[in-house]
Amino acid sequence: MWLLGSRALRAALLLLALGLLTLHLVRLWLGTKSYVFCHEEVASLARKHAGLDYEVAFSKIITELRKKHPGHILKDEDLQWVFVNAGGWMGSMCLLHASLTEYVLLFGTAVDTGGHSGRYWVEISDTIISGTFRQWKEGTTKSEVYYPGDTIIHTIGEATSVQWTAGTWMVEYGRGFIPSTLGFALGDTFFSTQDFLTLFYTLRVYMRAMLLETSTYLMEIGVF
Repeated sequence: MWLLGSRALRAALLLLALGLLTLHLVRLWLGTKSYVFCHEEVASLARKHAGLDYEVAFSKIITELRKKHPGHILKDEDLQWVFVNAGGWMGSMCLLHASLTEYVLLFGTAVDTGGHSGRYWVEISDTIISGTFRQWKEGTTKSEVYYPGDTIIHTIGEATSVQWTAGTWMVEYGRGFIPSTLGFALGDTFFSTQDFLTLFYTLRVYMRAMLLETSTYLMEIGVF
């Protein structure tokens, strides 16, 4: 028994060491790699169109992003509004760009909704086009309300309570280890809604974005 316990302890310590090493290597990679987008660029573009009808604003934002970042924004035929159920809230997203370390998407809701923000290894910025976004930060006793043109930063490891009024639409940019968001983003699908068709749509559009990034990268280095 003692021998088995000793082996189990060594195995646990080895797994812990490997996990810590992996985390360290990922942090180094995230801190040294180059990125396609930046928070201020996406937020500034969204603010320029804040207050417009959200469909008009989204169309202009997509056009400008394609001009500035050719090969990094999905084509019109690949864009799709997909439901998101997470943390007790329900919204809809339209993914424009995704990789292992970045994403740009349009997000919003046609009904009042709210819940938990999630806690990830990703820094996220949301710039509001229409509606209102209420945020209650961990460790505080008061919430703040944000309006069209405002940008909300969700830092790495932060958790908040979030609430959106019906008709709130925004542009979101995330930078970090994007796979760390998937547990939260997909958890409600497995343990609550069991809406596996939406899961399929979500994974399909993410894979399309990843394939686009791979194709663009290979063209940039001269493979194609």
